[in-house]
Amino acid sequence: MESFCVLRVTAAADSGAAKPVPSAFRRLAGGSVAEASGWLSLRRDTVQVVLQNVAMQMVVVTGASSGIGRAAAIRFGREGAAVLAVGRKAPELDGVAQAVTSAGGRCVPFVADVTAADAPEAIARKAGASIGGIDALVNAAGIIANGTVENTSDAAWDEMLDINLRAPFRLMRAAAPLLVASKGSVVNVSSVTGLRAFPGVLAYCVSKAGLDQLTRCAALEMAPHGVRVNAVNPGVVVTELHTVTNSVPDYAGFLERSKTTHPIGRVGQADEIATLVLFLLSDDAGWITGVTYSIDGGRALASAR
Repeated sequence: MESFCVLRVTAAADSGAAKPVPSAFRRLAGGSVAEASGWLSLRRDTVQVVLQNVAMQMVVVTGASSGIGRAAAIRFGREGAAVLAVGRKAPELDGVAQAVTSAGGRCVPFVADVTAADAPEAIARKAGASIGGIDALVNAAGIIANGTVENTSDAAWDEMLDINLRAPFRLMRAAAPLLVASKGSVVNVSSVTGLRAFPGVLAYCVSKAGLDQLTRCAALEMAPHGVRVNAVNPGVVVTELHTVTNSVPDYAGFLERSKTTHPIGRVGQADEIATLVLFLLSDDAGWITGVTYSIDGGRALASAR
């Protein structure tokens, strides 16, 4: 006859209210967990350590309507988090909200242009009112465009830095009180182009290099408050980033050629980046801050082609 261990797993908020048990615990031991009214029953031989990861219960994701932002929002949903999904396209955000809910989380879609003057404060207020605060912030909104020193206009330069660098800074500033209160964490979605130069995407490279330095500076300043700030630096990932801007007219050909420019022999998937984002925001990464973390199939190690 099998022995069982029964545990009560909750995370107390400042108000004393218990938060829902994350889906990670409902999936423990390959389905050998039974949940009833928040109680978990596990076979004795599957129980080692059961501690709720109290991070990532209240998550804000920008650029959530597509690509890495969408994948991150859904990944948080699988962990039972409440997600404020920020983007510019309401229909796509509604689809993300449905996917997050189906994954086991809760999602509030919020239509906003992150470059708007009132956007950072509006997003922070909405997070406080709808999901209870912010203990994880993912700055995933971004654009890419072609351009060189000779042909990049002032307008193109300003637009690139406004979305890719200025908007994350402004949202981090607006969210700082909530992040300090929760001792939360930030992940900025940067790029391999932040770590090294590539021809033909001048403003994009500069915006991501600036985002990496913003990450390091903010990490240093926020550390005394218990807030961590990191960045992920993907190589080529299959998303809508290039297609919506038509920066790569032959996208299929670009992806095929990219297999040869990434030493591991393939391009990345948005879910892979989302998994790293999840780790960096979790308590398992509690001693990591100020890092620009390559996830690029070795692209940053290779010669430009």
